[in-house]
Parts: sequence; structure tokens; C-alpha cells
Amino acid sequence: MLLLVTFAPIVAAVLIMLGLPARTTALAASALTLLTSVLLFFGFDSIAPGFQFVFTIPISTELRLNFALGVDGLSLLMILLGAIVLLAAVWFTGEIEHHENAFYACLLLIAGGAIGAFASLNLFFFYAFHELALIPTFLLIGIWGTGNRRAAAWKVTIYLALGSVILLVGLIMLYRAVPSSARSLDLRVLQAAASAGQIAPAMQPSIYLVLLIGFGILISLVPFHTWAPEAYASAPAPAAMLHAGVLKKFGLYGLLRLALPLLPDGARHWSGLLLVLLLANIIYIGLVTIAQRRLDWMLGYSSVMHMGYIFLGIASANILGTTGAAILMFAHGLSIALLFAITGEIRKRVSSLDFDAMGGLAKQMPLAAFAFGLGVFAAIGLPGFSNFAAEIMVVFGAFRNGFDYQHFHIFQWAALLALWGVVISAVYMLRAYRRTFFGSSAESEIAIADICSGFRFPIALLVAASILFGFFPQIAVQRIAPAFRNYFTASQ
Repeated sequence: MLLLVTFAPIVAAVLIMLGLPARTTALAASALTLLTSVLLFFGFDSIAPGFQFVFTIPISTELRLNFALGVDGLSLLMILLGAIVLLAAVWFTGEIEHHENAFYACLLLIAGGAIGAFASLNLFFFYAFHELALIPTFLLIGIWGTGNRRAAAWKVTIYLALGSVILLVGLIMLYRAVPSSARSLDLRVLQAAASAGQIAPAMQPSIYLVLLIGFGILISLVPFHTWAPEAYASAPAPAAMLHAGVLKKFGLYGLLRLALPLLPDGARHWSGLLLVLLLANIIYIGLVTIAQRRLDWMLGYSSVMHMGYIFLGIASANILGTTGAAILMFAHGLSIALLFAITGEIRKRVSSLDFDAMGGLAKQMPLAAFAFGLGVFAAIGLPGFSNFAAEIMVVFGAFRNGFDYQHFHIFQWAALLALWGVVISAVYMLRAYRRTFFGSSAESEIAIADICSGFRFPIALLVAASILFGFFPQIAVQRIAPAFRNYFTASQ
């Protein structure tokens, strides 16, 4: 089943390029991927230790290289996210004027690369699957994007390629830090070596810093964030849904999977720097987001801003905070995918996404207004959505780190400052919602068709998943928390 969920999108992309009907094949592969990921998620044994559904093919004994897939609660939640957003993105795509087969194939390759990276138990394929998804991102923005799409495509490619090179250096450093007798690309072997103390504490800060920079560029951590808003504003809506909603989570997943558990001394050494950078993501980028005057740029910056909360959960280095970070990765992927999907439909119907040129669209597009409103409520952390449950865990996890009864610790101050981000996000999201759908403008006087009623299914899929994990976060917590118990003490 894990092999199927990993390769169904990739095989479908190849078949589409060979001539099979693009939309039908993509929908079928996406539905199969989602169905299989749901079966994996609810068939996962939250009590059993270690990775499950393991599939291994030996490749080279001399290089100690094998193709290995496996999941725990963390990777399983990310795979489920990728499957949900993939189906929604394909459903929202519709007809493409030119090179339709290539467009759908690129979408499937992005999702396949992300899912493959989440499922990989070998560092080589963990890295290779992510690289597989970068080329389709460049093509989707450069060929089918809007605005200054070619400049945006090159900018995102240069940034992400630089991040990938730095990440590769960090992975090599991590591999070489283990004694030669225990050296392996297999993640399980590296975890055992780290648990046995075979990665020298003196080497960990330098390795962690390189990994943080590499992953940070891919995640759009300040000051490596400038590629993201322009890329998402220029990308076709389905591409923005998949990249912002799923592929960007690769870097966060890598920090949770590799940097934090394998290099705890390095994480502790650089925790102060990470707190400063993540607060810049939350406060500084939040204020920049308020200043935006276009809907697509506002969503692009908001995606960068919300990464700060996930970094805060990672920096907390305890079960509560990291579990909240993992759930927030899932929750943010759903909400930002929905917002980009509706924005893409609005773009097709209005002359400009500038706030000053819009207003009153709720009269013409009531379904779009309702769906966008749900996405806004989820993004600002309204109770009932998974974003709220995740942010609560992140803030409490960060506040609990290094608790001292005598005085406030740096993590308590960071948690309090991060709470202002909730206010900031509410300001820019609700203002954007009001200026787009209410009031009046020249656009509201023109007959504009609402989004297709057939889009109710992907909207319902994204919203239902967010509400399910919002009301019942224990469904995810029961599966994710065991993945971190080996790394943190029970008292945390």
C-alpha cells in the first residue's frame, strides 16, 4: 500500500505524457492516492513502536544503499496532507489552454515527489524525491504562470536550488559524523547511532546550522523568504496549492525528522538564533502582510508568516510543541490550499486582484465567498479548525520549554510575542475578506459567474479534514506523539 501511494502519482504522470487523457488519469490517480493514504492512516497501529508498512529493496551492499519506505505518525500525516491537496488541486485545475498533459503531469510529479520524500527511510531517496518535485515547479510557474512569471520562476529555482545544495552538504556532514562502522544512509541506523551517542556533541552545532540554513531556504525562513510571495503570486492556483500546502512542508518535516532528533545538542546551541528568526517570520512578515495591496501577494506573505509558528513548535523541543508543529503543518496546508484555490478562480473572473479594484464579489460569487471565508477562519485559528488546536499546542509547548519559577525564560517571552501574530493574522485576513467580497466596486457591477458547483467536493474535502482534526485532534496526536517519545523525556 505504501508503494502504491508513493508511485501512483508518478506513474500517472508518465502515462499522461505518453498520451492518456490528462484530467481523467490525474483524477483517478489522485483519488487512488487519497484512498490508499486514508487506509494507511487508519490502519496504522499507534501503539506499535518504530516504522510500519516498511518496504525495502536492496540496491548496493558496498554503498550500503537500499530503497526503503516506511511510515510513523509524522510521515503518515504528511502523506495524508499530500493526497488531500493533490486531489483538490487536480479537481480545481479544469481545462488548460495549451500543453494540458504537461500541466497535469507536473502537478502529479510535485505531489509524488513530496509523498516519496515523506515516506523515504533512506537519506538518498529522501533528497532525490524532493529534487524530483522542483523541476515541475519551475515549469508550472514559467509556462502557465501570470504576471512576471519568468522572473519569478528563475528566482524560485535559484533560491530552492541553493537551499538544496546547502542541504546536501548538511546531509553529507551528518553521514560522515557517524563512525564508519555504523555509517549508513538508512534513517533507522542513524537514529540508533544518535541514541547511542555516536554523533559527537562537538560536531552537532555545525551540522545543525547547515541543515537549518538548507531547510530554512526551502521553508522561507527569514531572511531567506523573498522567493515565496512572488512565486505563489505568479504560479497557477493548483501549483501554489501544492507547493505552499505540501512541498514547502518538506523542510519542516526534515527538521523534525533529522535535525532535531539526531542533533539535539546542535538544536540546543542554536535555539536562540532560531527564536529570533521565527519571531521575524511572525511579527515582521506579519506586518509586511498587512501592507500588501493585492490578494495573491497577501496570501503569499501570509504563508511565510505562518511558518514562524511551526518553527516555534520545533524550537520548543518537547512532545507537546513538536506534535503541535506537525499538526499545524497539516492544518496550514489545508487552509492555504483552499485560499489559493478560490483566489485562482477569482483571478479568472476579474481584471485585477488589487484590493482597490475589488469589492462586493459576494453578490456575484456566494459560493466563493463562503469557501474563502472558511479558509480565512481556519487560517486565523478559529476554534473548531485544526489550526486552532495545533497553535494551542505550539504556544503551550514553547512556553513549557525551560520553565523556571523564578523568572521568565526566553521561550516564554517568545511565546508571548508570538501571540501577537494571532492578532496580526486576523487583521490582514479579515480585511482582505471584507475588501474582496463586501462593499462595492466596478467589478461588482459586472456580471460575474460564481465558481462551478462541482468545486463543492474539493472545498468540502479540505474543510472537512480541517474540522475533523480540529474537533478530534487526538486522532493525529495518538499517531504523532510516539514518534517523538524516543527523543524527549516523559516529563516534558
